[in-house]
Amino acid sequence: MQPSDKALVPFVSVDNMMRLIHHIGVERMITEIAAQIEDDFKRWESFDKTPRIPAHSPHGVIELMPTSDGEAYGFKYVNGHPKNTSEGLQTVTAFGLLADVYTGYPTLLTEMTMLTALRTAATSALVGKYLAPKNASTMAMIGNGAQSEFQCLAFKAMCGIDTVRLYDIDPAATAKCAANLQGTGLNVVSCRSAEEAIEGAQIITTCTADKKYATILTDNMVGPGVHINAIGGDCPGKTELHRDILLRSDIFVEYPEQTRIEGEIQALDPDHPVTEMWQVITGQAEGRRDERQITLFDSVGFAIEDFSALRYVKRAIEGTEFFEPLDMLADPDDPRDLFGMLMRAK
Repeated sequence: MQPSDKALVPFVSVDNMMRLIHHIGVERMITEIAAQIEDDFKRWESFDKTPRIPAHSPHGVIELMPTSDGEAYGFKYVNGHPKNTSEGLQTVTAFGLLADVYTGYPTLLTEMTMLTALRTAATSALVGKYLAPKNASTMAMIGNGAQSEFQCLAFKAMCGIDTVRLYDIDPAATAKCAANLQGTGLNVVSCRSAEEAIEGAQIITTCTADKKYATILTDNMVGPGVHINAIGGDCPGKTELHRDILLRSDIFVEYPEQTRIEGEIQALDPDHPVTEMWQVITGQAEGRRDERQITLFDSVGFAIEDFSALRYVKRAIEGTEFFEPLDMLADPDDPRDLFGMLMRAK
């Protein structure tokens, strides 16, 4: 029994996602996803918004990230298990779905492990475009795991960075990142400490994975005028920055209700002032004001960013071979006769 067209949903596998990325180009795809995120942030108020729904365990966290703009609905399933790398597994895996609100029918199912890396980098660099010092040329990349190369290329493509200074407590991770960035046009400097990595950097990105209150940056390490892109802290009990840095910084967030639970600002009073990035992007709030201001993007990732990435992929695969039709929806001749469809399949 052949499935009808109504039963088929476009499915993008990991292999097809990688083929799509190579077809478009890593830097171009990051830039185009960032443009979609920027467009969606400009209509922020049209979205359903809720903090992601977590299931915590001693081993890690599994989360669901849903949103809708009234016409399309999207969600991402994602996990965060820092212990996985010691077992030869990814810390983060993800998949996502887009659906039509009018019918409730799914319109896209896709891997999102690779796509999340792209959208996280796209969001970071988009925010950097608004908050980083003008003419910034050097970024410190502290934490050289699976996200690091994407971050470096995003800031190169969107913010004009030409030098990255790498540091990780595991020298093998730094060596991996440096090797992967060869030939990208970036000047890559491998460093032996976080202090060395931040020398001369106008942008500091922290992206570490330990699920604990960790101090990657201390107050004395952060001078005036820098932009801090803090993306490693993303669940309760997982932070990277000393509290005193937060008190000296102007803090920018995606969705305060989620960031106060999961971000760096969980260390601050619940009413500590923060600025929402959608307000900066729409001109309703100020971003960087002067050369001495320390700006801090307390990034935890939000469902609208994934929604934007899903919408982008749905368009990008049209007319290509970078997906396969998945027989995912029952489509009986009579919508009320699901049992009859089952019996005819004998």
